[in-house]
Amino acid sequence: MTAGTLRGVGVSPGRRAARVARMPDPVAAPSDRPLPGDADRDAAAGTIDAASAAVQADLARAAAATSGTASDILTVTAAMAADPTLVKQARALVVDGGESPARAVWDAAGGVADQLRSLGGDLAERARDVLDVRDRIIAVLTDAPTPGVPVLDEPFVLVAHDLAPADTATLDPAGVVALVTSGGGPTSHTAILARSLGIPAVVAATGADDLRDGELVVVDGSTGEVVRDPDDAAVERARRVVDRPTTLEAPGATSDGHPVALLANVGDPSGAQAAADAGAEGVGLFRTEFCFLGRTSAPSVDEQVAAYRTVLAAFAGKKVVVRTLDAGADKPLPFVTADHEPNPALGVRGLRTAADHPQVLEDQLTAIARAAEAEQAEVWVMAPMVATPDEAERFVAACAAHGLEQAGVMVEVPAAALRSRHVLEHAAFASLGTNDLTQYALAADRELAGVAALSTPWQPAVLDLVDATCRGGAAHGRPVGVCGEAAADPALAPVLVGLGVSSLSMTPRALPDVAAVLAATSLERCRELAALALEQPTADAARAAVRDALPVLEELGL
Repeated sequence: MTAGTLRGVGVSPGRRAARVARMPDPVAAPSDRPLPGDADRDAAAGTIDAASAAVQADLARAAAATSGTASDILTVTAAMAADPTLVKQARALVVDGGESPARAVWDAAGGVADQLRSLGGDLAERARDVLDVRDRIIAVLTDAPTPGVPVLDEPFVLVAHDLAPADTATLDPAGVVALVTSGGGPTSHTAILARSLGIPAVVAATGADDLRDGELVVVDGSTGEVVRDPDDAAVERARRVVDRPTTLEAPGATSDGHPVALLANVGDPSGAQAAADAGAEGVGLFRTEFCFLGRTSAPSVDEQVAAYRTVLAAFAGKKVVVRTLDAGADKPLPFVTADHEPNPALGVRGLRTAADHPQVLEDQLTAIARAAEAEQAEVWVMAPMVATPDEAERFVAACAAHGLEQAGVMVEVPAAALRSRHVLEHAAFASLGTNDLTQYALAADRELAGVAALSTPWQPAVLDLVDATCRGGAAHGRPVGVCGEAAADPALAPVLVGLGVSSLSMTPRALPDVAAVLAATSLERCRELAALALEQPTADAARAAVRDALPVLEELGL
């Protein structure tokens, strides 16, 4: 690094050089001047309903025009725009308190956001969504420009404190060539969407708030560096385009032919088709929450069967790993999770919800079994948030009762990794959820910018847990995969394979890059890289050592 180099957390690989464009300032607080004494308060309150509906409709249209994770995020934000709690509180401030509609929305949204922040953990991240919806509704009420990403004639590096999920979901890679934020974390919406779009990104970058509109920078989304006032050589290097495939052209394997299944993470039916089009060998993580979100009661078995069949149909003859409902933490659902928990990330989430709501799991397994019978995909099932062998044993038994023989577990809790030899006596396979595994191993909220440097799977302690899980799987001949964001890192992929991981599941956009690096690396070299990473004292040292030992990354511009 040079004196003009900022350092953050690289969350989406690649290098780009372009001039900075900062996100516009957020909507200013509306005047607190009350309505005139003779104003029709009911009519004024009605404008909030209309503005909320307009914002919801705009976001829903944007969701329909996208797919996968972007569509999921926009759909959730659209639902939040019509949140009856927010609208009801804002209406009351107008009718009972005489506030203007814009000021009422501002104050009501602030109260909701404060409540979410007080809950901590992943739920605190939802406060950003509320404030985004607030700004959009106020823009409609005041006839102001809709908040969002700037539109310029030339490609640019977008710089912000953080991006609202709806802004991130509508990014155009042709205009936004790289992202830099001073906030956020490696598993924030910004990071996840940047990876899915193939946009190099650095989050939690110290000094990013000082970057100026129009200044030239080089962004390295692999190393987390942002170079200010770069020299001509650095700019030329960043602008060198490496011609790489955009889809997976052959099954994943090391250079000496050791197979590594390259799978896709899928969150909805449209995402399944996109993954199939990208050449994914199957689905390593089918998130079923899309069937449950935004509801006050669980979907029927028939509804679930129809939704699951759409995904399975896109992968006839291929493996699809279905994760049962992962409710709780940042995905609260009124019919399975408690209203208030002191720390939802450590509370009743994932498989734990089945203790008090067994019928939800029972119905879901019934639906998965029926969908599997009706389609030609090879269906595996896994439970999230398994911590102990007896939890694994009960889940496997429940799956077997429905004829689902390939029943496995997510390893997201360090206890499950350390005792994987016992957990995998029962489970047929394990899938490492490295996002949560890192969060719990480092005691670092994965959404919090202040601890973003800790929240990386390059942490040697996390790699130790991956190693322990793979050794536990090997003791029983059980396959172990990775379905966290770590799988999408082309530099980390050989390390994971060297530790014993047999499959990698990722955003479809990352498949060709990961395949290219593995194809240039032998299994023995993967094992050497794994040992090299484990020897390092810090995450930065592990990443640097492996990157230095993998010249193919430089050749590919990664």
